Amino acid sequence: MESTVRLTPVHTQALEDRYPEVLPLGVQKTRTHLREIGIDMFSLEERIGFLKKYGSHCLSFSAFQPNMHFFDVSGIGYIAYVKKWGTRFVLADPICSERDREYLVSEFLKDKANTAFIQISEPFADLLHEKFGLYTTQFGIESIVDLKRWDLKGKRKQVLRTSINKARKDGVRFLEMNGDNNDDELTREWLRTRKVRRKEVVFLIRPRDQKYQEGTRRFYAFLGNELLGFIHFDPVYADGNIIAYVPNISRFSPKFKQGIFYPLMVHAMETFQAEGVPYLYLGLSPLAVADDDKPGESGIVKWMIRLLYKYGNILYSFKGLHFTKSRFLGTEVKTFCAHREWLPIKSFLTIFRISNII
Repeated sequence: MESTVRLTPVHTQALEDRYPEVLPLGVQKTRTHLREIGIDMFSLEERIGFLKKYGSHCLSFSAFQPNMHFFDVSGIGYIAYVKKWGTRFVLADPICSERDREYLVSEFLKDKANTAFIQISEPFADLLHEKFGLYTTQFGIESIVDLKRWDLKGKRKQVLRTSINKARKDGVRFLEMNGDNNDDELTREWLRTRKVRRKEVVFLIRPRDQKYQEGTRRFYAFLGNELLGFIHFDPVYADGNIIAYVPNISRFSPKFKQGIFYPLMVHAMETFQAEGVPYLYLGLSPLAVADDDKPGESGIVKWMIRLLYKYGNILYSFKGLHFTKSRFLGTEVKTFCAHREWLPIKSFLTIFRISNII
């Protein structure tokens, strides 16, 4: 495990003003503009503190999955990444204040290591292009539902109402429960129906065995005593509050032909609504990209993404996932990847490998 630690001068609040206990022996109190920087340096409690203050990306929580590393800067925050085949792949936006993003990234990129950023927001992508000269190419879209205004009315939500009525007629029960409720057996059954059957997709979707689970919610559907499906939701934070949940893991029995995803999702959404949770993040629809192009995008990469979305459903159900999420009529926002090369073929293949898609 990497564990380098260094002190660097910055023109921000003094290190000892925020974290006086981390100043090493021998550092004089007159050196007031020093920050400690290292790989995997923070304690779990420190990292959780930054997550709850700045973890507003739908994948901020997923960075706690196994095999991740963290570029930590005391008093600022961290960047989560995995390293594979000589390249660092950063997952989501940095966990820090927006005003500190440029500084955090500049420190992270000082070692000149080959680095790519995956599933990042448009404002952060713009920063990487304008300040660091990276290509920033749209990677997909994310859907955000405003729970304060959301309801089941309207012609375009007829498919949701139909599935709910069918489940109610069949006597399906929806429950929020903790612990493992036959999750493994249903997952094995579900995987046999997937295009990617060898393993569960990871990295872009956190694994179920992630150790840190604080704040997660689990909803289940039963017909009698038979488990029909489940959805695990992860919290999304801002300033210490949960502002949204995102469905990161979902599994369903192929025996229930009518489908159980829609009614189970609606049950969870109505639960969050009653609690006053502002938003539901539906997460990434990979490779679903806009027709227009931005100046920072790589034309060849954008062309490859469109081609893979159109013809690559033998690998993964890109179109099916996008269609399913679109039924909830959330606000669609662009999500990006950032890369140094004009044609990062190795990086794309590596991402698919890391995620267990190939």
